[in-house]
Amino acid sequence: MPKAKQLYGDGTTKSQMLRTLVCSDAPEQALRHLGYLVIAGVDEVGRGALCGPVVAAAVILPEEMGWLATKGLRDSKQLTREQREELDAEIRSVALAASIAAVDAETIDRVNIYQASRMAMQMAVDALTVRPDHLLIDAMRISDPCAQTRLIYGDSLSLSIAAASVVAKVYRDAMMRKFAEEHPQYGMESHKGYGTPEHRRALKEHGPTPLHRRSFAPVAEVDPEAALEMRMATSEILSEEIYEENEL
Repeated sequence: MPKAKQLYGDGTTKSQMLRTLVCSDAPEQALRHLGYLVIAGVDEVGRGALCGPVVAAAVILPEEMGWLATKGLRDSKQLTREQREELDAEIRSVALAASIAAVDAETIDRVNIYQASRMAMQMAVDALTVRPDHLLIDAMRISDPCAQTRLIYGDSLSLSIAAASVVAKVYRDAMMRKFAEEHPQYGMESHKGYGTPEHRRALKEHGPTPLHRRSFAPVAEVDPEAALEMRMATSEILSEEIYEENEL
C-alpha cells in the first residue's frame, strides 16, 4: 500500500511546504546580534534508513556566507547528487572548520536511533578544530555545554545547518555506494539503505546483512533471531520498570 502523504492545512504536502521555506543566513545573523561569533551548524543523515550508519556533520561557515544561498544551498534532500557534490566542495573550501562522525548499525540497535543520532552529532562537534560558541542544530539538542538553538526544519532555514546536511549526505552516500560493492544484491547504491520496495524485496529474498539495523521492524520481520532479540529486550525493559515501581 502506498505511503500516505502528510497534508497541511492548505492541502500541500510536507515536501511542497519545505520548498517554500527560504534558506538564508538570517538565523546566524540573529545570533551574531546577540554576541555569538563562532556558530556551527549541525545535522544528521540516515536516521530513517534500514541499514548503514547514521552520519552527522558540524560546519562553521565564515560570517559572509549569504553567497552560498545564491549557489543553491539548502536541505540536501532537495538537491541532486551533482548539486550536493558541487556544494560540498564549495563548503569545504570556505568553512572555518568541518567535521563528520558516523555511528554504526550495531550501536544504533543497542542505544536506539534517537540516541545514536545525538551521539553522532556530539562526536562531530567534538571533532571540530575550532570550538564554536553556539550550535545551530536541526530539530535536536545534544549533551554539550555550548549554547544551542534547536531549529525545526533547520536544514531548510539556516545555511550553516544546510551545509552540515550536504556534507553529511555526500559522505554517507559515498559509504553506501561502497557497501553496495560488497553487497550488490541489495541495490544500496540507489536507495542508500532506505526502505524502498526494492530494498524490502531484497531483504525478504536474501535476509539482512551485518549493516542492517536489526532493531528496525522491517528488518526484524525477515530475521527471526532479530525479532526474538527485540522481544527479549522489550521484556527486560518492562521487567526493570516493574521492579523499579515495586521499589518505590
